[in-house]
Amino acid sequence: MSTTTPMLQPIPYVGFNGNCAEAMRYYETTLGGKITVMITGAQMPASDQMPPDFADKVVNAQLALPGGGLMYGGDSPPHLPYEGIKGISLALHYGTVAEAEDTYNKFAKDGEPYMPFGPTFWAKGFGMVKDKYGVLWAVNGEMLPMQ
Repeated sequence: MSTTTPMLQPIPYVGFNGNCAEAMRYYETTLGGKITVMITGAQMPASDQMPPDFADKVVNAQLALPGGGLMYGGDSPPHLPYEGIKGISLALHYGTVAEAEDTYNKFAKDGEPYMPFGPTFWAKGFGMVKDKYGVLWAVNGEMLPMQ
């Protein structure tokens, strides 16, 4: 009997400050995904043990992305105060520059561009942008071979 080990792939789990549901719906639209799970504190099996002000907060959200990728999210629980998103960016790789630039522009519309979209030595198109929820995105289009 043989067993196959599935490919290990980190899944970003992004914490939010009470606006996870709104953010995940935004990512569903912007990235063309589908929310498959959205569980609030009130829906938890032990909901009677949750603080009343956490009843409408998201405990776990899951977004299925085109191509099989995943993104998870949740609101910071009361015992772990939200401190913002620090020290990480989420990278997206698109097959075309047009797709990448479109996503970059969607994030930049209400966000904060960090690096303008343009060619680099590793991709025909690249830009960095912090979206309106504080998530930093590194958006690549048409990756180039690196040696």
